[in-house]
Amino acid sequence: MFVLKRDGRKERVQFDKITARVSRLCYGLDPDHVDPAAITMKVISGVYQGVNTVQLDDLAAETAAYMTTTHPDYAILAARIAVSNLHKQTKKQFSLVVDDLYNYVNPKNGKSQPMISDHIYKVIMDHADELNSAIVYDRDFNYQFFGFKTLERSYLLRINGKVAERPQHMLMRVAVGIHGEDIEKAIETYDYMSQKYFTHASPTLFNAGTPSPQMSSCFLIDMKEDSIDGIYDTLKTCALISKTAGGIGLNVHRIRATGSYIGGTNGTSNGLIPMLRVYNNTARYVDQGGNKRPGAFAIYLEPWHADVFGFLDLRKNHGKEEVRARDLFYALWIPDLFMKRVQDNGNWTLMCPNECPGLADVYGDEFEALYESYEKQNKGRETVRAQKLWYAILEAQTETGNPFMLYKDACNRKSNQKNLGTIRSSNLCTEIVEYTAPDEVAVCNLASLALPSFVDYKRGEFDFKKLHEVTQVVTRNLNKIIEVNHYPVEEARRSNFRHRPIGMGVQGLADAFLALRLPFESNEAKKLNIQIFETIYHAALTSSCDIAKELGPYKTYEGSPVSQGILQYDMWDVTPTDLWDWASLKEKIAEHGVRNSLLIAPMPTASTSQILGNNECFEPYTSNIYSRRVLAGEFQVVNPWLLKDLVDMGLWSENMKNRIIADGGSIARIPNIPEETKTLYKTVWEISQRRIIEMAADRGAFIDQSQSLNIHMKEPTMGKITSMHFAGWKAGLKTGMYYLRTMAASAPIQFTVDQEALKVADTNIAKALPKVRKQPGFQPEAIRHSPVTASQTPSSAPRPMYAIKPTNGETNGETEQNGVSTPIAIPPVTSENRNALASKPFKADVEEGDSPKMVAADAVSKPDEEVTKKDKQEEDSKDDSEARDGDIYADAVLACSIENPESCVMCSASPSPKLRLPQPHTPSSCLLATTYMLALRSLRPFTTPLRIPLNSVSKFQPRTMASSTSAPLQEWLVIVPDHAGALQKRLGSRPKHLEGLQADRDDMWLWGGTFLLHPLFRPFLFEANIVSVAGAMLEEPIKEGDTNPPKMKGSACLIGAKTREEVVERLKQDVYVKDGVWNLEEVQIIPFKSAIRKAFKLVQGPIATITIKPSGAVYRIHKGLVCFYSAYIERALDIQGADESTIDEDVSESTMKLFVDWL
Repeated sequence: MFVLKRDGRKERVQFDKITARVSRLCYGLDPDHVDPAAITMKVISGVYQGVNTVQLDDLAAETAAYMTTTHPDYAILAARIAVSNLHKQTKKQFSLVVDDLYNYVNPKNGKSQPMISDHIYKVIMDHADELNSAIVYDRDFNYQFFGFKTLERSYLLRINGKVAERPQHMLMRVAVGIHGEDIEKAIETYDYMSQKYFTHASPTLFNAGTPSPQMSSCFLIDMKEDSIDGIYDTLKTCALISKTAGGIGLNVHRIRATGSYIGGTNGTSNGLIPMLRVYNNTARYVDQGGNKRPGAFAIYLEPWHADVFGFLDLRKNHGKEEVRARDLFYALWIPDLFMKRVQDNGNWTLMCPNECPGLADVYGDEFEALYESYEKQNKGRETVRAQKLWYAILEAQTETGNPFMLYKDACNRKSNQKNLGTIRSSNLCTEIVEYTAPDEVAVCNLASLALPSFVDYKRGEFDFKKLHEVTQVVTRNLNKIIEVNHYPVEEARRSNFRHRPIGMGVQGLADAFLALRLPFESNEAKKLNIQIFETIYHAALTSSCDIAKELGPYKTYEGSPVSQGILQYDMWDVTPTDLWDWASLKEKIAEHGVRNSLLIAPMPTASTSQILGNNECFEPYTSNIYSRRVLAGEFQVVNPWLLKDLVDMGLWSENMKNRIIADGGSIARIPNIPEETKTLYKTVWEISQRRIIEMAADRGAFIDQSQSLNIHMKEPTMGKITSMHFAGWKAGLKTGMYYLRTMAASAPIQFTVDQEALKVADTNIAKALPKVRKQPGFQPEAIRHSPVTASQTPSSAPRPMYAIKPTNGETNGETEQNGVSTPIAIPPVTSENRNALASKPFKADVEEGDSPKMVAADAVSKPDEEVTKKDKQEEDSKDDSEARDGDIYADAVLACSIENPESCVMCSASPSPKLRLPQPHTPSSCLLATTYMLALRSLRPFTTPLRIPLNSVSKFQPRTMASSTSAPLQEWLVIVPDHAGALQKRLGSRPKHLEGLQADRDDMWLWGGTFLLHPLFRPFLFEANIVSVAGAMLEEPIKEGDTNPPKMKGSACLIGAKTREEVVERLKQDVYVKDGVWNLEEVQIIPFKSAIRKAFKLVQGPIATITIKPSGAVYRIHKGLVCFYSAYIERALDIQGADESTIDEDVSESTMKLFVDWL
């Protein structure tokens, strides 16, 4: 069998040669885990007659990538093979590659089409030797496989479809494209970028040094005017910008609403929707740079616009196509007045900007005065309840993740551009907040700092001094880009040269925390988060001031807050730490000014973080195992930090991988992983979103633009989303929410996971981790930091460090080097020294005594909780807010106040925060409000069990419901009695029975047909979807004040399984069977639907009375239809099609029929 060499020669296949090539690339890797022969064996299976060596290398790289889940070093090997393959196909010298790119001739028409600009080509040729010698090609091997493949697919320049650049060539092209003839600065920039300290944004990497160097990422556009000319002129501007890889934010506040009079034609306007469909088609047609990225427009609208309800529906997946525009992104520019009206359950007037002009041009008190004056003049189109619009917003966000939420008043009040006029919108990713006008298109040039690169892995410390140093370099770079950038429209050039805004962000904040072994929710991480952004802001201002000293401040500097000595943290009323000397910096700025109006804007970093191998921006990891798709296929990837730790602890195996997959990427329920490790590797779904918002507000004091803040919720409910939005608004955030990310309601069947093998993964014993923390993909020092000349690398400076484990008042490392103070002491964060930015807790964190009108927005601040180990009894006794996801009373808080705020106290006045019981109330109003709430939520499947009290009957018949909306297994109601006299055995075995089960919330206990709720008892949910709902059957009701153990006589639960036999087998594994508690000979196993049918048939009278103890409250509802609270019934009934007016105390017959038909 023969292979084709790269030069066309044929050569016999030599398997040993393949092994030798792979082995040569395994230097520095763990020989105990990386086996070159294993890769060779798999490559051999893909060999065929005439295969070429390029294809063999591709196969070897892909094989190693697939083996990444075996050991993290395989990811390094995969990248090395792929990079080595590219190196063999490309020229080495940078100047020769540039020459080929410059002299490119299109083979289709024979015309010269250079890919390098004349000026940059001349600079490179004039300094070829110096630039060629500065490049360190070994740094290409520092990329991970998926990062390298991303570069190869979209970023490296090609000749006739074949990649011509190496990653180092691209970085040098970008550096020279920015600095031109300043070779020293170009090499400095190249050196920092090649060592992964920072990266410029994708458009800069795409276009720097090319004939059309459009290097800006973000463009903010104001509609030129409300006319055909203005609308289509703006559309052309959007197309020209999208053509050159720019993302667009466009505000349409001033476009007249549907039905408005048009003077020129004596007709009426069709409003926003048809116009936005035109913009939608343009975004589809004009992509960003020729199939590199799809065109992307974000449309901003203020919520007083009369077309706002249609606007909210534009991205939905159902409805008429002629009123949908799903390729645009949507955002709301929300004034504080709207949030106040929602909070107070007030009215909200919708207006047309043509009939009520000027609302988009004012904010704060001016806006409120103008808006209320229009209301008094009855100029509005329609008046609705503010909460009706609010729920329409939440419904759209639950279904589509849009609209984004930005707070107009916060964006304007805290902007250094407030002297220019009212800011009307943000950009595509919600982090850029800049002034726009019909004759000004706001522009922003971006770069992100790779935070893991500033961790000293040997000493376990964060290097603030290096971060300060690199940030100043990035600031100078972005200023250079303003000068040399190609602007697609003149309005963009005019704006950028007048105000000179730039945007610096971060990537890998979660990686930096993991490198320092700081849990994301810990106080140390909270402190480091603040100090990182404080350092970046200080460094950016320092560098901008230095440039202003040389070239003068930006043109519109006078009158800005900075010109008056007001910095961003002053606008937040926050005092910075003593890490940096702010007083001296203010004095320096007062003397020289600054070169840039805006500086800091943490962006999503979706593509560039993948290139550098970091987690996105400032977000936690969303999963500890996930898939990455490249042209070669889809690959499983494990969180590299976790993988490294599990390998070091001796816990990593194929079974462990499958165990994590089975748990949806979480390690929280894997018993043999240490608790410290579980806390460290919490996914974003397990981290309190209150903490996420707190940290966003903490760093917000040092962000003069805004930040792309995503919110993650496992199961978004109206109450939870409302609480989250109000928490962000109260905390003073500018961007309240970018995307709402939700977890799938049900997991797909995991065909590749051997359920029996999972148990093996739980039995291994963890070994102690090594003391020295290494970065995943750790490279030998000779490669990570290749020696370069002094002119290439900035001189080292004293480095303040952030240590992994600070102690009270103590410091780690040296406190003074070369006479420079190194502020590294990290005092613990306590409730006394927290700043005022801490956001309000969510609804789930507030006791039920709060009123429905205030609970979502006016909660009180809670002190931070130390991350400590507590025994299980302490955990059981605390009020775990995250465990209330499915609490219907939390969901109904605002819904109940929609129609009858005074008559329903279902959600309040509970005597104990641990005892969430419905209180006496008017059934009709509560049912109406709850039905309205469920109708709004009907598109979202529930995944959390809910309480369903039913009536007492003479014959015992337990009835429980589960809510897994699309479980792959059949659901069985299981009723298993105890053996006679087995109560003491049950009490003795109960701790073992409950061990490993997760306490969720107070729920139901069964006696006869009455559901008794009691704060002493809690249900426990089995893991891995085996048991959904569980409860104990009692001999007799619990008497008020009785603290004795209940007289339990059996258990009832809901189990997911394929057959009755499988249910029995699972029951046999329980300790209650082994210890002789459960009597399996008398077990009842009933299909779920059949059980519900039986329960329904037992309800004979027109009114069913439910007594709920110990409160003594009586809950009345027609024919047992408290089932409205059930996720199953919500799905079964088409509540949206029901007439709300008929759903009162006597539930309509049509609604009842739907229920019966479902059964």
